[in-house]
Amino acid sequence: MDPILLITAILAVVLLKVTPILLAAIGGSFTQTGNVLNIGLEGMMLMGAFAAVSVGAITNAFVGIFAALVAGLVMAVIFAIAVLVFKADAIVVGIGINLLAAGLAVLLLTVLYGNAGATPPGVQANLPKINLGIIGDIPVIGTMLNNQTILVWVALLAVPAYAFVLYRTRYGVHLRAVGEDEPAALAAGINVFRVKFISILLSGAFAGVAGAQLAMATVGTFTSGMTASRGFIAVAALTFGLARPYRTMIACLIFGVAEALADQLGLLGVNSSLSLTLPYIITIIALVFASVRVRAAFKARTKKALQAADAAAPAPAAA
Repeated sequence: MDPILLITAILAVVLLKVTPILLAAIGGSFTQTGNVLNIGLEGMMLMGAFAAVSVGAITNAFVGIFAALVAGLVMAVIFAIAVLVFKADAIVVGIGINLLAAGLAVLLLTVLYGNAGATPPGVQANLPKINLGIIGDIPVIGTMLNNQTILVWVALLAVPAYAFVLYRTRYGVHLRAVGEDEPAALAAGINVFRVKFISILLSGAFAGVAGAQLAMATVGTFTSGMTASRGFIAVAALTFGLARPYRTMIACLIFGVAEALADQLGLLGVNSSLSLTLPYIITIIALVFASVRVRAAFKARTKKALQAADAAAPAPAAA
């Protein structure tokens, strides 16, 4: 097989694999920037996937995307009320959201379709592919982007859009201020509750759409637990990328490559259990590196603050 065609095919698979992770990571980056760690992305993705297939099967794929977005928003509202109104711990609430979504998905599958494992064969919804015409004939880049779903393009455009919101809008300035120093943001008159609430809604919307891509891009059906910890991988990616737009995208690409490589290893006859652990091994390594970087940055800021305090302290009076 032509090496260029092989590379192009692998890159197309990587793009397909990375899209749900990137969408969820961008959503989670909003809350992380506001100093709220949303590990409930997994559950929001799962409910988005279920809503996309169940609604898209009786309407069309675009209505399914909207249903996924709404499903993600509903889960995000539950998360926001628990964390912001009742002051519950965000980690505990995130775990609760994931457990709620897993149980609710099984319940809805049983009630609606009589099968707790998956939607029946007749319930199917697929996202249409976008043909780029002559642009798709461009070697590597064109071929890689040709016949991808609309949500792949949404994910790619979401990165610069997130960067614009974060650094070029009033809301982005307020979000970063809240994340860096919440008491100072309050003193400056920023509505911290509103800023955090919007960030959580955005994370739910992105995670729901990520679920739609996961369910409707290839198989077009829903399976219980089909997110397979991709929400946690998204959390790892945004943590590794420090919730910065392009760093987070690069981290997601690394995980996408790992997942695509795991598929290729499986095709080559490598033990499937071993190959499927590859993305999670890389996730652990990335989190370790991220932790080291965060601790180093914290120590540097602390040292700088102490030096500034020492410099500002008045000199002792002469005897």
